[in-house]
Amino acid sequence: MTEKNKSTWNGFSLKPRKEMPDGLWMRCLACEHMLYKSTVEDNQNVCPECNHHFRIDSDVRIKYLADESSFQEILEDLTTYDPLDFKFRDTTYKQRIKADEEKSGAKEAMRVGKAFIKGRGIILGVMESSFLMGSMGFVVGEKFCAAVDRAIEEKLPLVVVCCSGGARMHEGVVSLGQMAKTSAALAKLDEAGGLFISVLTDPTTGGVTASFAMLGDVIIAEPGALIGFAGPRTIAETIKVELPEGFQTAEFMVEHGFIDMIVARKDLRSEIARLVDYCRK
Repeated sequence: MTEKNKSTWNGFSLKPRKEMPDGLWMRCLACEHMLYKSTVEDNQNVCPECNHHFRIDSDVRIKYLADESSFQEILEDLTTYDPLDFKFRDTTYKQRIKADEEKSGAKEAMRVGKAFIKGRGIILGVMESSFLMGSMGFVVGEKFCAAVDRAIEEKLPLVVVCCSGGARMHEGVVSLGQMAKTSAALAKLDEAGGLFISVLTDPTTGGVTASFAMLGDVIIAEPGALIGFAGPRTIAETIKVELPEGFQTAEFMVEHGFIDMIVARKDLRSEIARLVDYCRK
């Protein structure tokens, strides 16, 4: 083959194929369709084929929910400590915190502040699933209670988006204590006549489910969200009963009266604004 025709053979091009850019496609975890990542993002990170709601971080959640540039965060620099000097195998709690902070860009598993949703003032709390799986430790409890206090002080509704693996084992009984503390704070909000809207996203489990997540005046869930306390295997082995399929999904929960409604992500802003207006009457 001469130098001239090295790039062709029998009329076919022999030029190297261009590589597909990284991050262009993604696979849906539910229907397994290959999707354009940009299409999914334009659809608020919801699969256009099967309506699967992908997990999103707190920055994206705030962007979708709050009016543009309206979120004024408080206690953003509050970080946890290591009350138990916790170590698991070769990793300490402090090392795990640092690793998750670098990975997610978040300092803790909850962000709170004042915001507006379609012009309605609210106190907003958003859990960060990418920081220790949104687990509830001392800081999450403190931020939640601070949000409740601000809601009482300013007479504003409290909206909290829950996404959690439960109580944070690294803080032991300190973490478990946040269940009682957050529940007591909500009792104060109720006595003051305040409104608490709890939004459950995938997953909402463990100590968060067993405390503030299920104490909302109105409890909303995104479609398909996993909602429960312990895992299915643990429950089955404890009560020795065969469990119904999908018993920890949002759809099962609304059918059996554990939550009030299922709202698609694209409709959350409008539904929360409607509920705020309704409860003000």
